[in-house]
Amino acid sequence: MRRALITGITGQDGQYLAELLHSKNYKVFGLIKGQNNPKLEALQTELPFVELVSGDLQDLSSLVAALEQVQPDEVYNLGAISFVGLSFKQAELTANVTGLGVLRLLEAIRMVGGSQNNPIRFYQASSSEMFGKVRESPQVETTPFYPRSPYGCAKVFGHDITVNYRDSYGLFACSGILFNHESPRRGLEFVTRKVTNAVARIKLGLQDTLVLGDLEPRRDWGFAGDYVKAMWLMLQQDEPSDYVVATGRTHSVREFVEAAFRHAGIDDWERYVTQDERFFRPAEVDLLVGDATKARTELGWKPEVDFESLVAMMVDHDLKLEARKAGIQLP
Repeated sequence: MRRALITGITGQDGQYLAELLHSKNYKVFGLIKGQNNPKLEALQTELPFVELVSGDLQDLSSLVAALEQVQPDEVYNLGAISFVGLSFKQAELTANVTGLGVLRLLEAIRMVGGSQNNPIRFYQASSSEMFGKVRESPQVETTPFYPRSPYGCAKVFGHDITVNYRDSYGLFACSGILFNHESPRRGLEFVTRKVTNAVARIKLGLQDTLVLGDLEPRRDWGFAGDYVKAMWLMLQQDEPSDYVVATGRTHSVREFVEAAFRHAGIDDWERYVTQDERFFRPAEVDLLVGDATKARTELGWKPEVDFESLVAMMVDHDLKLEARKAGIQLP
């Protein structure tokens, strides 16, 4: 039975990846910071097969201890301060966790190593936000980075240090440059889930308006459950490499909003939506769209859930969630 350690186990990617690995007969471990994590109870209820291990991306010694305890075959680093808006307000924390956390984990892997015949394989969750103010479209693995947020800058460091440890120490280390990927498990602070949850509440008569920032940025949106399959495939290859993971199609925030209201049966969506400058970023990323040809060719990966189906999935989930919380019987 292979063993995998996942940081960021409470996030959407961590949960979908844990389910995927469990289905492939892995023993799955999740790294948890602190003793009173508010997401812990829900995680243990939904994913009882995950064994939790204490550790912190800000503390090298705890990472070494976790690796020595787990003795993993594979390590997936999904842990980060991942909300772009928050990174402007807590830039130093973002750099420390999202950037230097990668260095600490790589150093811990280098120190613990695994067996000579079975060295630890490492996956780093890189991000399309590294491209920022894009130099070319669509973006591929060799497109130059131009990050537009502290989060994007920290991800560039994490990506580059992963390449450096691969080149310098021969680690089996891969980075997946994942474009935006969503799901019903997405946090409510992210614009996609903020939209679908508000649409559900408006449909149920529990909310009157949806307040957003800029509606024009365009993103390449896919389903998180599809994207974790690419993560696993990267660590099954003979040689480590980096891969863009994307659908190759782009939609604006406005189109996401329209699709969500349309699926809920609300045509006049504009009467419910207002904009507030508080939700505009100091430096916006206008367009991100990826070319996943390398992942399709070398990994045999392709997205399965399209944009409309993704939006519908999220709206339906939030309708059931909010109806249950409010004691409303759905037809």
